[in-house]
Amino acid sequence: MKDMLQPLWAYRYFIFSSIRNDLRSRFIQSKLGALWMIIHPLMQVLIFATILSEVLSAKLPGINNKYAYALYLMAGTLCWSMFAETVQRGLTLFIESGNLMKKMAFPRICLPFIAGGTMLVNNLLLLAAILLVFAVLGHVPGGEVLWLPVLMALTLFFALSIGVLLGVMNVFMRDIGQVVPVILQALFWLTPIVYNLGILPERAQYWFKFNLLYPLVSSYQNVLLYNHPPLWGDLGWLIAATVGLGLLALVMFRRASPEMVDAL
Repeated sequence: MKDMLQPLWAYRYFIFSSIRNDLRSRFIQSKLGALWMIIHPLMQVLIFATILSEVLSAKLPGINNKYAYALYLMAGTLCWSMFAETVQRGLTLFIESGNLMKKMAFPRICLPFIAGGTMLVNNLLLLAAILLVFAVLGHVPGGEVLWLPVLMALTLFFALSIGVLLGVMNVFMRDIGQVVPVILQALFWLTPIVYNLGILPERAQYWFKFNLLYPLVSSYQNVLLYNHPPLWGDLGWLIAATVGLGLLALVMFRRASPEMVDAL
């Protein structure tokens, strides 16, 4: 494992320059440039907030703001955006990098970290936009928001572990690429992002809490809206899953790496 991770430091300039080039290539010849990274999730929030605010605004205790539902939605969207985009990026990472892997000699373990760095920059820009909207709507997060970088790092590593696993499998079984978007769509609605878990029957709440994303999204909402600490007790399972999935992803990547170029 050490031999696999050591090249990351030796190729750090390659990783940083690749992240910069990846971000630049996305928005070349685009008038709005990086703004597109935050326009899409904010438009999604606006649509949901407009359609559902009248239905759910009375179901958000603890937020003394007439725009409570929009604030709640943005807090959950920040977490979901990082998770879903990172998983989807990991899913197609090795297929899209096939030509680069064939033409250029470099440690292939750099690829997931380049993708993770790009996703982190995207999410930080979205966070800046959300905090600006919060200020405009009259809400200022309390001191517990200092936990947010920890939660973002946990989200990124959890999603990256899943993404790399699925990305390796997708090289050899292309059906994976068709199944994952469907699962993500279902997972979005099984996670309390556009609704508050409190509106569901107690029996349903019990089962919804088995979703590993539940404590993560709830922790984002806690630190950004309620000035409460993250749900560390429930997050313990997610941290254990992240470590386990991360190790499994590295082992699978190492074993599959020699055959991936031939399969691409």
